[in-house]
Amino acid sequence: MADLFGVSTDYLLKDELEQNEVQTFVSYETSDAQEVRRVSMEEANEYLDMKKKDAPIIANAVFMCIISPAILILLSGLTSEKSFHLKEDAAVGGGMAFLLVMVAAAVYFFITCSIRESRMEYLEKVVFETEYGVDGMVKEKRNSYEPTFSRGIAIGVVLCIVAAGPLIISGIVGATDYVCCISVSVLLVIVAIGVNMIVRVYIMKGSYDTLLQEGEFSRHEKRAKKKLDIMSSIYWCLATGIYLAWSFWTMRWDITWIIWPVAGVLYAAVSGIMRLIIGAED
Repeated sequence: MADLFGVSTDYLLKDELEQNEVQTFVSYETSDAQEVRRVSMEEANEYLDMKKKDAPIIANAVFMCIISPAILILLSGLTSEKSFHLKEDAAVGGGMAFLLVMVAAAVYFFITCSIRESRMEYLEKVVFETEYGVDGMVKEKRNSYEPTFSRGIAIGVVLCIVAAGPLIISGIVGATDYVCCISVSVLLVIVAIGVNMIVRVYIMKGSYDTLLQEGEFSRHEKRAKKKLDIMSSIYWCLATGIYLAWSFWTMRWDITWIIWPVAGVLYAAVSGIMRLIIGAED
């Protein structure tokens, strides 16, 4: 069985003990006779393969979104240099065309990945049990992936930090607008590469946490998210109602927009309080 699943016998033996503990916990938690879904080895491998395939696609789509204005900024800078003989209309047209193509392609990839993953999104939302050997297999794969995850996060964060270097140097030396625009474009490209690496490894790490129901996909977080979703719907509907009522009553649309940043700050506080209440109830 260890050869069949590609894991060690230690993980299978350990998984058998953990499986009994999980079953006891779930049976206590679902004492209302609600059926708990079981995830087989085939489903787990299918989910991991799907995430492995979609991770670079989503990461590249994020990359395209970040670099989409880079050409527009670069061409706008070229118009200030007479030696290039580039008209402003042509620069804006070419830059906007590139931006729209990049964003449209990114949205296409986001939608196709979302549709493909929708049939297995229950793994991220509901509490489930895993069949024999699944936890051991996932833990072994996660442990082997940990160095790649750490390296990807570290390099991605470093790239996002150093990306501002060219722009800072341009400002210090008093560079022309043309050079500053090039620096901004370079900044976007470097940030896009860094974010691409972070998203790519984070999606794979999240797939392991999902199957193991750890971190943000733990049983506690899933129960809390259901209650928070209800609170969030009520909160933002109430905020919208207050905004519209105040705006139409005073007709001061130039002032009432302040509700949204205030509501955003208060939402973080309300969410924190709700989490404390949910934790106390649990």
